[in-house]
Amino acid sequence: MTEHTGGALDELGMRPLNARSLVLSLLLGQVQPAMSSGGLVRLGPVFGIQGGTMRTALSRMVANGELEADDGDYRLAGRLLDRKAAQDIGRRRAPTEWDGTWWTAIVTSARRGVAERRNFRTAMANLRLGELRPDTWLRPANLDGPVGDAGLAVVRGPMRGPSDDAMVELLWPLDELAATARRLASVLDRLQPELETGAPSSLAVSIGPSATVVRFLRAEPLLPPALVPTPWPPDELRVRYRDFDASFGRALQSAVRAAT
Repeated sequence: MTEHTGGALDELGMRPLNARSLVLSLLLGQVQPAMSSGGLVRLGPVFGIQGGTMRTALSRMVANGELEADDGDYRLAGRLLDRKAAQDIGRRRAPTEWDGTWWTAIVTSARRGVAERRNFRTAMANLRLGELRPDTWLRPANLDGPVGDAGLAVVRGPMRGPSDDAMVELLWPLDELAATARRLASVLDRLQPELETGAPSSLAVSIGPSATVVRFLRAEPLLPPALVPTPWPPDELRVRYRDFDASFGRALQSAVRAAT
């Protein structure tokens, strides 16, 4: 790991990717979330991970239901496909149209297992609802909401009582989100020139920060423009990341060709 790589990762509060995280980052970043077995294994050393370690990680991920092996390719599977869908939505700006209504989702099941609760929280996060208190989730209805069932009551309607702005403040730390977006954009700006050289070393420097941006945009709530400051730094980050990701994709393809 270079000093430049370490500095970028330290600033973002993250450690270098392990083999599993590398596979996820590479596949989640593809339009079609699949790559050949040989390509993934050969790319491992570019990121400081040996081929044998990559093969072991791929086998374990298939056994855990995270990947499917298909005629020499590995594809994302299971809940990771929901994660990719939520991630892809986060790369676009929030819809501008909003009729002032809110989604409210309330858990009505008396008892739920640990796995069920964990899966439910992930589903709510993917839909970008905010948790007001345990088992009560809300968000402005500018995005699709959850589907109700026997254990989940879902209502759409205008907010009564607190103002929309006050409710947003209860659910999301807007100042913190803005500050994080500005910090991430600054990191991308510093890394972009090196990434545009297409050098394999630039991929190792960039993939950790890239994964961090993707996670941030997946969690960013995509609120209606009327409920966030203007300009909204996460939207500026989306623009920066679009160019950064295009450069990363070109460098990655060059590395795949060189490793073939």
